[in-house]
Order: sequence, then C-alpha cells, then structure tokens
Amino acid sequence: MLTILGRKYRDSGFCDKVDRRNFLKIGGMVMGGLSLPQLLEAEAKAGITRSHKAIINVFLPGGPPHQDMWDIKVDAPSEIRGELQPIKTSVPGIEICELFPRIAATMEHFAPIRTIVGSTGGHDSFQCLTGRSKRVQPAGGWPAMGSWLSKLKGPVNESIPPHLSLCYKTSHAPWGYPGEGGFLGIAHSPFNLVGGKGSASADNMVLQGVTLERLQDRGRLLQSFDTFRREADASGSMDGLDSFTRQALGILTSSNLAAALDISKESPETIERYGKGDPTFRADGAPKMTENFLIARRLVEAGARAVTLNFSRWDWHGGNFARARQDMPMLDRGVASLVEDLHDRGLDQDVSVVVWGEFGRTPKVNKAAGRDHWPRVSCALLAGGGMRTGQVIGATNRLGEYAKDRPITFPDVFATLYRNMGLDLEGTRAFDLRSRPHNLVEAGARPIRELI
Repeated sequence: MLTILGRKYRDSGFCDKVDRRNFLKIGGMVMGGLSLPQLLEAEAKAGITRSHKAIINVFLPGGPPHQDMWDIKVDAPSEIRGELQPIKTSVPGIEICELFPRIAATMEHFAPIRTIVGSTGGHDSFQCLTGRSKRVQPAGGWPAMGSWLSKLKGPVNESIPPHLSLCYKTSHAPWGYPGEGGFLGIAHSPFNLVGGKGSASADNMVLQGVTLERLQDRGRLLQSFDTFRREADASGSMDGLDSFTRQALGILTSSNLAAALDISKESPETIERYGKGDPTFRADGAPKMTENFLIARRLVEAGARAVTLNFSRWDWHGGNFARARQDMPMLDRGVASLVEDLHDRGLDQDVSVVVWGEFGRTPKVNKAAGRDHWPRVSCALLAGGGMRTGQVIGATNRLGEYAKDRPITFPDVFATLYRNMGLDLEGTRAFDLRSRPHNLVEAGARPIRELI
C-alpha cells in the first residue's frame, strides 16, 4: 500500500515518528466505494472490457525434475522412475504426476511440453526471461521478454507499469543478471513489487519526506523524485529516469496499482482457492507464495503486460521426492487457480501463462535420493493465450534422457508467446547500443505449430 505522510508526522510519539492519523493510504482508496472486483463486474455488465494481451511468466529457480512432473516414466527401471506415480487427466491419454491433481482435472486448459532443449546449463533464469543465451550478447545485453513488451506495446495506463516483477532476487532469481532492460534501456526494466519475504509489497514505492502538503509543490516533489530515482538507478540514462518519474507520478495519482496488490478485495472463496503460501526462503531460491499467482492475475487485469514471478527452489540434489511432496502440491494449487481464474473471467484468450525452469534433472536418482543437473532436456507448461491446449508437445525416450520427438527450444516458446501478443516476429526489430538491429527472437525460431 502506497503511504504518503502528512505534515504532523515529525511530532508523533511513535518510534517511527509517524502519526497514524496522518496517513493517506492510497491502496485503501476505491472508486465510489467499489473494490476492483466490483468495478470489473460493473464494467462487464456495461459491456466495458479491460482485456488486453499479457504474459505471466512463472520461473522455477534451480531446475525442476521433468520426469517427476509432466513426463512420468512408468516403464523405466525403479532407479529412473523414482517414487511418484502417474494419474489420469481430463484429457484421455495424458498422464502427469500424482502431485498435480488440480492441473490434471483441468488438463484441457494446459499444454505440457516434454522436450525443451538448448539449455546452456547455467543456474540462472536468463533463457527463461530472454529466450537467448547470455554467452554472446549485443551491446547493452539482451532485453527480457517484459522489456520488449514494454517497448513495443507501452502501458495500458500510466498508473500501471507494463513490465512488473513479483520475483524475490537471489542467485537463481529471474533478475539476477545485469541489464534487465538490455539494449532497450532501463526505461523498460521491470518494476519490482516484492519485499524482503517474497510477497508483493509497495515498500519501494514510498517517497521519503514527501507530505500531503508538499504534493502541491511540483518543484519540491520533483526534487524528491530525483533523490529516489538516483538511488534506484545509477546508470544516468535520462530516458530511463524520465520513464521512472512518469511511472512514479502515475502511481501517486492513482490507486490502481496498490488496489491490484490488495488481495483482500477478492472474495473469501477466491482467496481460499489459492491458499496461503509459505513465506520462508533460502538464499538460493524463492518463497512459495501461492498468493503471488492471484496477485499476478490482478496485475494483468489492472493493466500489466508482463508479470514475472518465481516460486520455491528446485535444485534437489538430495531428498527429491520428499521435497516434491512439499512443493508440488503448492505449485499445483497456484497454477491451477490462476488458469481457472483466467478462464472464469474471460481472460484465457488474451493472457498467456508459461511455467518452467532453467534445465531438467538427471534420469537416474542419485545416492542421496536426489537428481542432479541435466541440461539435455527439460519441460514447460503453457496455458491461455488462445492456444490449442489439451495436448502434450514432444516426447522423450524411455528413460527421459533426451528429446525423441519434437524438440522445442527456448526461442520457439518465446516466438509462440510473442505471436500470442500479436507481435510481428519477422518485421519487428530494435537497435542495440552500437546501432545493430536485432529481431524479437533468434533466426530459426518459430511459434509451436501445434498450439496455434
């Protein structure tokens, strides 16, 4: 919730020197007493739509085990197959891990990809966010997917940055590499909404020293912005700073973003559907916040074009199956609730969802009951975006070692998502810092034909 301090805050007897009676909490403001869901319902009845194309990118840091999720190997030896069993889904012939019952029950809304290939093997999210390898980069670096959408599509409204992050920043987290906006510039870097425990927060939107009275003083307000933005960005890019100022002004003058972060506006039934997440985290992973899936849905409804979140830590060199029994049901709940909500609210044609990690895990279970790194093949789960779901893409061999049929690259997935956004893959390009042109995806990448 965005807080602006009143004049009397210095006279407060509280240890933080803030008089609670002088808070103006923009997140609590609603139009005419209506919450965001009520506004959406009223607009729907009036024939007004907020729908726009958007992407929700769910990154699973550490490398999730493909053969324990969407590619169960029932015919493999026990040291390959492991402890988990397959279950039937709502689509005849498709089986997935028993720990994903809600996704299984709505498989007609999903498209598992069992043959993601081309991982560079690094413990980072670079390929899942850019669709490129970071080994050879242009001047300024490759832009993230959300940066391209911010550049090419722009904001739906000025109070909601088009590129938003619900990611906790760690060594495995999505924004753990330099140049988040790449050669497109910091103006298109993600606006981070996450606090120290991995849940959405507006702490980074507080402008220290700005009172209600000083909001009337444009000069002093801009001076406060200057201090704020210098701390947030030391690159000196005026384009980026101007964009940051516009975003901050938009947020200050509207309750849209703060309202989207406030899940208490949802019905108790909806909140219960997503469940309560686990805010604990490790230095090399992310919290298991199922609430962030709900917030992601609210953000795209409010106007975001790209929302990225990370979930848990999947680098299971030991205790693979014990960890799976803890984490997979929570992932099942968050993803299934998100996709069900998108369909219930008529957003499934416009909002694409992708769930994946940086690589897969070894077919053979090690002595610590874990699986080690396996860049040769991994998996992904797609939904929404008007895609032809209810089918599996690709097949690995009997032991889950390599793609036997229909290998899919990271750039192919990006080409599919960009196509869902209505972007021209061949005709769209931008120039790096040395004035060299680059397309949205690398040469040879094509949308996944089965899904379009």
